[in-house]
Amino acid sequence: MLRGLVVKDMLIIDELELSFEPGLNVLTGETGAGKSILLDCLGFVLGWRGQAGLVRQGAEQGEVTAWFDIQPNHPVNNILIDSGIELDSELILRRINGQDGRKTAFVNGVRCSAQVLRRISETLLELHGQNDDRGLLNVRSHQGLLDDYAGANNLKIECSVAWNKMLLAEKVLAKTATEIKTLQVEEDYLRHTVAELLDLDVSKGDDDSLDARRRLMQSAEKIREDVTKSIEAISGSGAETQISNALRWIESAAEKLDGQLAPAFETLQLALNAVGKAQQEIEVVVSNLNFDAVELEQTEERLFAIRAAARKHSVVPDELPRILEELTKKIDNLHSGNANLEQLEFDLMDKSEKYKGIISQLRKARVSAAKNLDAAMSAELVPLKMERAIFRTEIVDQEGGPTGADKVSFKVATNPGSPTGPLEKIASGGELSRFLLALKVCLSKDSSDRTMIFDEIDRGVGGSTADAVGRRLASLGGLGQVLVVTHSPQVAALGIAHWRVEKSIRDKKTFSTVTKLGPEDRVNEIARMLAGEVITDEAREAARSLLKMKKRNA
Repeated sequence: MLRGLVVKDMLIIDELELSFEPGLNVLTGETGAGKSILLDCLGFVLGWRGQAGLVRQGAEQGEVTAWFDIQPNHPVNNILIDSGIELDSELILRRINGQDGRKTAFVNGVRCSAQVLRRISETLLELHGQNDDRGLLNVRSHQGLLDDYAGANNLKIECSVAWNKMLLAEKVLAKTATEIKTLQVEEDYLRHTVAELLDLDVSKGDDDSLDARRRLMQSAEKIREDVTKSIEAISGSGAETQISNALRWIESAAEKLDGQLAPAFETLQLALNAVGKAQQEIEVVVSNLNFDAVELEQTEERLFAIRAAARKHSVVPDELPRILEELTKKIDNLHSGNANLEQLEFDLMDKSEKYKGIISQLRKARVSAAKNLDAAMSAELVPLKMERAIFRTEIVDQEGGPTGADKVSFKVATNPGSPTGPLEKIASGGELSRFLLALKVCLSKDSSDRTMIFDEIDRGVGGSTADAVGRRLASLGGLGQVLVVTHSPQVAALGIAHWRVEKSIRDKKTFSTVTKLGPEDRVNEIARMLAGEVITDEAREAARSLLKMKKRNA
């Protein structure tokens, strides 16, 4: 429930504080006094999109604060939790608008965005009027309103879940079918390529090892020639013979030198043994360098085949085993694909049947609720002096979606025999107001968690019809809280609390003020509404009669 509103330096309001009551609150005043300005300010603090230039001329910034009493189970609490805002029994909204157009908003002292404010406002208030394109006149909202009336929201949640499951199954089936079709087109290529790679039998590192061996074989002859020369240099008349001769000569001279050459003799003996061992090792290498031309050709053919396959698949040779694995897997998928496709088709069929079953239940619930709503509207229109009007809830097929396959729209006919049509196109101003009010009365059996605001919804009606409108508004006020901007004395007399909006001029500047009326002031205001500019005693007496009648019926 909206408990209060503080406005500072907005439009033609310098400073204003209002405290609202439970039940029916009425705001009255001359046309142009600023009643709609209050709604603009309230819409501003709630994040609604409104007119630009809200800051009062000459002020640096404008500011609006609104506070609400919140029950523990109020839907707004979920939004507050999601937004990281501490819960309290009182919800305080504050929004500032600078002259430069910048806006800053706070919820319970925590800064937040206009988007969060709008989400919050949807749970706190409803605004209804002849230009109510956000609510009852918006045909896109009619399905949701009927579902609320039918108590079908849980069923609608099931419908949304079933719809999403069916969509997912369709996507998986379509993706799998496309993949299988692509594989079928490529099947011959895949089998041929896999056979090539299997025949090639490539392992990681084959390219490097083959290339190294090829290079070795290509240079083997030159290497063998050089190595053979090294053998000739140390064998035969080479180093081995020279060392042997040196040993023989030293041995013959050693006796005459009393052992002085013994160390040299031993060293040369070791050198001779080392040369012999080196010769043996070199001869083993030479024997291994005996490559033939056939082996070189075979090595080159395999190396070139591996590199050609790598170029074909745009990878390095070591990646060919992975390519073989992937292509083999594709062929395996092709084999199992048809069986998998059949299973996916069955799964989609099952989910589609479940979805159809739920939308069928939704259709039955909506049709039943539509009949009840139409009957309730017929009864509600009688005291509003529209007993000959017709209200119909139209349900037609539309393409399936997360909320079912029904398009719901409220249609009316103001005269018997006339075709029904959309509310805003068929009804005149006064008729439209009464249709909207009757519809709201029928749909608002459980709306105590939201404040309802009616902006001149009684426009174009008077007399007993205005009295009936006032009683319906008072009835809605009995469910929670209703704010009404009105020009009807019959409606004003039924209010629990009454404010008068006035415009005044101070220092050549225009200001709007709002005053809560006491009993006598209220009599004068209702008398003004009855009589016009000149308030007569008869008008005051009529005003007292209206107020007494309200008390008798309270």
